[in-house]
Amino acid sequence: MPVRLSVFIATSLDGYIATPDGRLDWLEEAAAGEGDYGYEEFLHSTDALAMGRGTYDYIAHVDPLPFGDRPVYVFTHRAVEPRAGVTAWQAGPREAVENWESAGFRRVYVDGGRLIASFLAEGLIDDMTITTVPVLLGEGLPLFPATGAVSTWQLDGLQSWENGVVQRTYVRGG
Repeated sequence: MPVRLSVFIATSLDGYIATPDGRLDWLEEAAAGEGDYGYEEFLHSTDALAMGRGTYDYIAHVDPLPFGDRPVYVFTHRAVEPRAGVTAWQAGPREAVENWESAGFRRVYVDGGRLIASFLAEGLIDDMTITTVPVLLGEGLPLFPATGAVSTWQLDGLQSWENGVVQRTYVRGG
């Protein structure tokens, strides 16, 4: 059975996932008070995590990592401090999918703007949950760096909260 690749990510109203220096404090402040927006439920539906190096560096100090016993695959060309459950990978998206299918994973959470873009460029992402926070950052790291690939998505779910946060779930179109 093919592995399902899923994205769960937050963005500012103007389409940024982090400030230019990679900070997320705007997200923590703006989205406070309404729970976790379904993140824990989503996380529990996954078998493993794939993340870009910038995303990993942002959470590397957290001990233990907040993913339970799920393995974490960090896509990087630089060394990663050895840590139980964390594997540094230089694999491309298709090679990664083959490895995850061989490992028997049913669903992998793909996180980090550039890493998501690389999987999108290969047509490998199956579904995306995008949470939009009503904050304008003015500049930052884009939700989807340019890939040159066109893909079609179908809205599968929509939810909003009183604080202005809107969450959309999409599945890859035919």
